[in-house]
Amino acid sequence: MNDAFSEFLATRDWLLADGATGTNLFNMGLASGDAPELWNVEQPDNIRALYRNAVEAGSDLFLTNTFGGNASRLKLHDAQNRVRELNRLGAELGREIADASGRKVIVAGSVGPTGDIMAPMGTLTHELAVEMFHEQAEGLKEGGADVLWVETISAPEEYKAAAEAAERAGMPWCGTMSFDTAGRTMMGLTSADMAKMVEKLKYAPLAYGANCGVGASDLLRTVLGFAEAGSTRPIIAKGNAGIPKYVDGHIHYDGTPDLMAEYAVLARDCGATIIGGCCGTMPQHLRAMRAALESREKGPRPSLETIAATLGDFSSPLDGTEAAGTAPAARAGRGGGRRRRGA
Repeated sequence: MNDAFSEFLATRDWLLADGATGTNLFNMGLASGDAPELWNVEQPDNIRALYRNAVEAGSDLFLTNTFGGNASRLKLHDAQNRVRELNRLGAELGREIADASGRKVIVAGSVGPTGDIMAPMGTLTHELAVEMFHEQAEGLKEGGADVLWVETISAPEEYKAAAEAAERAGMPWCGTMSFDTAGRTMMGLTSADMAKMVEKLKYAPLAYGANCGVGASDLLRTVLGFAEAGSTRPIIAKGNAGIPKYVDGHIHYDGTPDLMAEYAVLARDCGATIIGGCCGTMPQHLRAMRAALESREKGPRPSLETIAATLGDFSSPLDGTEAAGTAPAARAGRGGGRRRRGA
């Protein structure tokens, strides 16, 4: 286990993660459809700026520009033979910025989904998935990443393959899934399912949780599900900055810095230890989140009504538990969910 990261988890009540990678890079000129990972070679100063902006905004950890850095995703850009190189460079640039920051900052090696469907529904076998994730992990390790950060996973089989790859690489890891379908992942997993799965893994993550999804309200409902599962493992919350809207030819997220500050405090009160932003989250959001976490005392666990009133209504009245006989969004005495405004 990395000393700096384990010390953070042992001594801090909360850690601030970073914000969006894609949104920030698009603002720097990355074209839709291009591979961000190629910028680790072609535009290294932009990647340094991406990392530096997060650190200067107060992030205790940031993710490397390697989300799509596996062979399957890079094959779309004829770069499947550059996996190790692109991941190593992404981590090296991160190590450079973290070490120059003057404080402890964790470099988290981002590992996204392969983009393929796992067998038997698809053609991706467990062995091949492990191989792809392991190749990426070794590049991130060579570049100096402190921890592997598996994110935006939908299938439990892919999550388990990533865990095995991290073990092969001898790297500590964290892992989040995206709950974007009425409280479930695209492949049907609920927050309770994930919490059970994590505790059964041979090589368990240091922390687990949720990222991306729909909006901040939905993500916090998922975090409450993790907290209710009773695990003592640190929980990660990395929600989008509001709801995406198509404005003037591009996607815009409507979450303000003030809204994300409220989200950060509520995430902590829901039980999250590692709190950051996903799509649409910019440095100005991170600064507001840091200020709120530092200045406001921890409060009681919020109700669903409080979350909806503060951050906006839920995208669905369902929280993913109803198939098990639990009333929608009403566990532990909390009231029912609501539809998102403007839906």
